[in-house]
Amino acid sequence: MTKPASARLETSIPAPTTSPEQAPKASTQPPPDFRQSGLYLNRELSWLEFNRRVLHEARDPRTPILERVKFLAIFSSNLDEFFQVRVAGLRQQVAAHLSELTPDGLSPEEQLRAIAARVRELVREQGLCLTGEVLPELAHRGVHLITRLDDLSPDDQAHLDQYFTANVFPVLTPLAVDRAHPFPYISNLSLSLAVVLRRDTGEERFARVKVPKILPRWIPLPGTHRYVPLELVIASNLEALFPGIEILGAYPFRITRNTDLEIDPGEADDLLEVIQEEVRNRRFAEVVRLEVDPAMPESLRELVLAELNADQESDGLPLTGEDIHEAVGLLDATDLMTISSLEVADLHDPAFLPLVPPRLAGNRNIFDVVREGDVLVHHPYESFAASVERFIQTAAEDPDVLAIKMTLYRTGGDSHIARLLATAAERGKQVAVLIELQARFDEENNIRWAQRFEDLGVHVSYGVAGLKTHAKVILVVRREGDQIRRYVHIATGNYAPRTARTYTDFGLFSVDPDLGADLSDLFNVLTGFASPVGYRKLIVAPGGMRTRLIALIQREIDHARAGHRARILAKMNALVDPEIIALLYEASRAGVTVDLLVRGICCLRPGVPGVSERIRIVSVIGRFLEHSRAWCFENAGQHEVYLTSADWMQRNLDRRIETAVPIEAPSHRETIREILETMWRDNRQAWDLANDGIWRQRSHGEGVPEIASHRTLIERYREAARTT
Repeated sequence: MTKPASARLETSIPAPTTSPEQAPKASTQPPPDFRQSGLYLNRELSWLEFNRRVLHEARDPRTPILERVKFLAIFSSNLDEFFQVRVAGLRQQVAAHLSELTPDGLSPEEQLRAIAARVRELVREQGLCLTGEVLPELAHRGVHLITRLDDLSPDDQAHLDQYFTANVFPVLTPLAVDRAHPFPYISNLSLSLAVVLRRDTGEERFARVKVPKILPRWIPLPGTHRYVPLELVIASNLEALFPGIEILGAYPFRITRNTDLEIDPGEADDLLEVIQEEVRNRRFAEVVRLEVDPAMPESLRELVLAELNADQESDGLPLTGEDIHEAVGLLDATDLMTISSLEVADLHDPAFLPLVPPRLAGNRNIFDVVREGDVLVHHPYESFAASVERFIQTAAEDPDVLAIKMTLYRTGGDSHIARLLATAAERGKQVAVLIELQARFDEENNIRWAQRFEDLGVHVSYGVAGLKTHAKVILVVRREGDQIRRYVHIATGNYAPRTARTYTDFGLFSVDPDLGADLSDLFNVLTGFASPVGYRKLIVAPGGMRTRLIALIQREIDHARAGHRARILAKMNALVDPEIIALLYEASRAGVTVDLLVRGICCLRPGVPGVSERIRIVSVIGRFLEHSRAWCFENAGQHEVYLTSADWMQRNLDRRIETAVPIEAPSHRETIREILETMWRDNRQAWDLANDGIWRQRSHGEGVPEIASHRTLIERYREAARTT
């Protein structure tokens, strides 16, 4: 009997050792139809397999225990976003009777059924991991999370009663449901208690008690590192909310709503106003998931489901039992992130402090350093504060700087960079900021900063109608003697100091005149009506990037057919685009070795005989979120390397403003290639994708040194700093 995918996650296989010369020879058979559905993996199910790899980090005993708690929280947060956007979108397709098939041949209805089954399996694994592995290990290491009333001592209960009376009771508003009290509005991702009551008449009633977000989720108990979830405190004191009424039971539940914005660029005269309205409206958007405690009775589930359906839009898809998901151990495990932040050093990964990039060490003016040659930075190994923030701060304070132009995809709630830009505007510099108002889940933060910037005299633009601006670029214009010089920073990741500590990203500082001119042209596109014929060095999407990427892959195909070395080594977050996948299949058949580091979604099926035998796919999941994107092309020994903000997806290549920059310094090209090769050799955090669509984690095997790429790169940068 075949084991399910979840049972095979621990399978150990050696890391690929085949060199390009040893790989299968170019196929001489007639090419198959690269559009056939069997050659593609489903995008949504592939994403769920990515989240399974995240969950595996929580299950892996080699991961420090509080880091395991963190991965449980990340798994839940990822799943929330998946339902709010991807599942919501599929439900809308079904409701609209759309039947377009995906490249792998599934209809929207078939995808929803497959997703529901896969999610149940994953959530069951998560619950077993939490209750059977993580909570016992936490307790063994001195951190106690008590999730059952039966596990509270009388002293604990007395302490919680006092806490409830003083801190919780005044905040709560119990909402009964009867003829005079309609079913209450329930906000997205809010946790509630469904309380079943019985009056003196014997009639049963339902009430909802919201677990308030304004209060801490984890309530400390007497002693060290002992905590109880807030809903347990409320459940144990329900008599105070319903005096004189028999309480038959209380069951946690949680809903998820559709949060994807629906913007028609043709009708959005004022994009800021439209998005503000959409953000307000999505509070009442369609419910797409109901999470419940496994103990909730069937009759109560049906009642909640019926009431939620009654509030749905008439043209929406009704909720059914398929949309109910049981959560074992803890509803809304995203709040475990608080526990994972406990300051217990030996329960975390070893402490790591990002290093100052060697060329930026000391007190030299950063513009002087960049004028001497391009500076390549790699976060979080190298400090974001000592490079990017320093660049912006210097530009804001330097009297010779005339203008600062920048894209902001995610500002964050308290953005140091945004404050620096505001300071620059107050000092009389020309500051232009492109704020992407449609950056998912950051819309409200971005709206607030856009309004503040405008109040301070910053030139604020919201980009090109119908396109998201996903490029990460800064242009600084500086007067130097009798000339004007342009300094640029082009990156793979957002200008967000918080995520720069945990996301891996590349950035390039340069004073190259062509790149400066290219960014000037790009900002004129973003803020005005410019339409440049072409760019000098920068590759820009939409339009130019797809064409250029296809040409670069085709060139490797031509080299392979001419008998030259041909290899593509690329790193990205997702590989979805059918046209690019078909071209990679053609490259494999032509003799090109294709090695891809794909963190998340991958719709390409590697290792298929006669189609993709020379294609290998690896995903690295670990301490840092792999966010950097890079392309390396063998080019018959004349290596070309690019850094980019774009994944190989239709949305990035066709519906977003993206950039890719060529890396011209040989030492920088070699550094990027070496980093990618280090990740390719990883035998601790790496997973290989097989042609059956299953990811299998690598194992280094007995007598083989362990290579954990994140740990290896931390040590490599430390050693480089010591040497410098």
